[in-house]
Amino acid sequence: MFDNRNIVITGGSRGLGAALGQVLAQAGARVVLVARGADALTQTVARIRADGGVAHGIVADLGDKRAPYRIAGEAAALVGNIDVLINNASELGETPLRLLLDTECEDLERVLQVNLVGPFRLTKIFAGAMALRGEGLVVDISSDAAVDAYPRWGAYGASKAALDHLTRIWAAELEGTGVRFVAIDPGEMRTAMHAAAVPDADPESLADPLDVAQRIVDMMRHPERAPSGARLSVPSWQVAP
Repeated sequence: MFDNRNIVITGGSRGLGAALGQVLAQAGARVVLVARGADALTQTVARIRADGGVAHGIVADLGDKRAPYRIAGEAAALVGNIDVLINNASELGETPLRLLLDTECEDLERVLQVNLVGPFRLTKIFAGAMALRGEGLVVDISSDAAVDAYPRWGAYGASKAALDHLTRIWAAELEGTGVRFVAIDPGEMRTAMHAAAVPDADPESLADPLDVAQRIVDMMRHPERAPSGARLSVPSWQVAP
């Protein structure tokens, strides 16, 4: 299914994004990883290539409104038309996480720019081209904080709740075009972001990002179980035999 498919993954230098890049490249896709940190991105791309995969890196910040247009142009120049977009890049805001009463307006704006507005801009660019070709997939990485109201997770949770609903609206508006949209809650993972948010968490209680990535790729393979507009949860997903 992923042979010779072109896939853009934001937040692709580490954690879940890097794991998705690894799994999808192993499945035959050409992956374009987007991240802010050049060093970590270069290392991740090199690892995928060393394993025989096709990978490219683009250094960009989704919080910059000009970045999505550069990402789209560079990705097209590197691999051609984009078949799958995975909006994985996320911003927590200030850590330790703060109550809403202590959250600066600028911090909320930054979280919304990276977690919501950036994905909107990228999706607007890529989904339009996908619709013209009659096929495509957009995956928005969500969180349980989009559904449950956790104290101190206000900015992040609000951004992910909005992203979930944006996913549903995209699906409703582009129904019948061949473009599918899904939001996926990956669950709690052993990542740098989780460690920054919950420094006291036991790493052994958290999922390996590579295992999570494999389940997400299984979701992508089964549109009959992951219809457009669906919100899916990795912890509750049963991998098909």
